[in-house]
Amino acid sequence: MGRRRRQRGRPVSGVFLLNKPSGMSSNDALQRVKYLMFADKAGHTGSLDPLATGVLPICLGEATKFSHFLLDSDKGYRATFRFGIQTETGDSDGDIVAQQSAAKLTKKMVEKAIEPFRGDIMQVPSMYSALKHNGEPLYKLARQGITVEREARPCTIFQYDFLDFRSGEIAEADVFVHCTKGTYIRTLAEDLGEALGVGAHVSMLHRTQAGPFFEEDTTSLAELEQLREGKRGEDMDYLLKPTEAAVDDLPGFDLSEDVAFYFKKGQPVICPQAYRDGEEGDIVRIFLEDGPFLGVAEILDDGMVAPRRLIVER
Repeated sequence: MGRRRRQRGRPVSGVFLLNKPSGMSSNDALQRVKYLMFADKAGHTGSLDPLATGVLPICLGEATKFSHFLLDSDKGYRATFRFGIQTETGDSDGDIVAQQSAAKLTKKMVEKAIEPFRGDIMQVPSMYSALKHNGEPLYKLARQGITVEREARPCTIFQYDFLDFRSGEIAEADVFVHCTKGTYIRTLAEDLGEALGVGAHVSMLHRTQAGPFFEEDTTSLAELEQLREGKRGEDMDYLLKPTEAAVDDLPGFDLSEDVAFYFKKGQPVICPQAYRDGEEGDIVRIFLEDGPFLGVAEILDDGMVAPRRLIVER
């Protein structure tokens, strides 16, 4: 019988809100937080490009079961679009592929060009996105010089605010975007540059919001490293949001201890309040009455709620 592999890290659960630094991949940031928190399991909730900074929720332990809810949530970004330069990747990390004067642009021209990109739009994903083609991320194909056909995808731009404009041969505009999942800010920049006839790319990108989480609640990697110095991972647990925070925007309902017993075993149970106040197919949070978060469930057509993700007590 083989020797059992010793698990690294402790079974800690919760959501750490990282203010990701520029120049670091989301996975590298994740691994650093996992190490500093001495956690046995971690996962992020949708990657940010190395160029980008800002809100990167990192789920630890049982919270990883709910990370896809944050992946599907709305996002907010502050960005700077640089006009007159097109790059291979659509951001300032890529090689320049075309350049022309943007001196003709005015604030009014840019504001007017933004208007058609508000609301429900169709967007063709960048070849440098993490979307997969036949199981291979597009950015890996792009680095091999391979371009594949991509279908336009729907997304919604709830808010697209023009913040500032700096004219010149290379002009710049600062914007704020609140959008649905799957919206590519670099594509917004490229499409706006094309509409204005001068090309554009993203030179700065900062995520201000990911679902229910905002930048004012984040901790930087430098701050975490400083706080961790000479301490244990347990001493940093006060920085964690509770596991249920990952699904904080879902309705919540309580179960009595007797009913919760069966729910925790994975069985559908009766929850009259959820059936009365929700609709069939809704995903809801379930709590023990006057107790902890148990997981999420789907409301069925017969008045029952069926477990979909359960918390495992460790």
